[in-house]
Amino acid sequence: MGTSIVASFLASLVECVEALTVVLAVGSVRGWPSALTGSATAIAVLLIIIAALGTALARIPLPIVQLAIGTLLLLFGLRWLRKAILRSAGLIPLHDEEAAFAKNTDAMHRLGIRSTTWDKIAFAAAFNITMLEGTEVVFIVIAIGAGHTGMLLPASLGAVAALFVVIALGLILHRPLARVPENTLKFIVGVLLSAFGTFWVGEGLHLEWPGADWSIPALIAAYLVLALAIVPLCRTRSQAVSSHT
Repeated sequence: MGTSIVASFLASLVECVEALTVVLAVGSVRGWPSALTGSATAIAVLLIIIAALGTALARIPLPIVQLAIGTLLLLFGLRWLRKAILRSAGLIPLHDEEAAFAKNTDAMHRLGIRSTTWDKIAFAAAFNITMLEGTEVVFIVIAIGAGHTGMLLPASLGAVAALFVVIALGLILHRPLARVPENTLKFIVGVLLSAFGTFWVGEGLHLEWPGADWSIPALIAAYLVLALAIVPLCRTRSQAVSSHT
């Protein structure tokens, strides 16, 4: 249960930070009432989706759910892990929330003068980014929660906790959370999701994991060691290619 909460919290934290950056840019330029209403509406829609999907998944045989969700979660985690490894190796640039904030602020300014009462552009922009990032959170929560009976609630609590943390920091700092080590978070989350995905694919295939659920920490450690070993290899290869060119 604890691992599920942590995985859901960290993954949701990354997505919430990215959404906050855009919402802050929209609100500061176009007005807060419309921007906050857009985000709140998207969150309400996402909560309904979680409830509906959770009920639907409960009617499907658990091994089928574990295999399907495990496969998707594994692919999702490996995608995050690959990007985090490439960023750590210096092959692709790190994500800069301050730069993203400036870019979105400039985009909002170019859309013209905002309405003094209700701004459709602010509402739509905040709604869209919250839905976009929130959909990934929903997927993660459902995937983590579907692995075992009764795990949807802990996974949901992790996501809600991340949302409240980001909202609180956003209200206090009133700026992008640029100091959050996003690539480090994505590295950790990629490891966690890959480990969970591997475990549930095995469960769906009726494999007997040594130690049952205690195999998850071992899978996490294995993915972490492998990923950390790949980083210097990628960096060395990049330097070798650069020296030849």
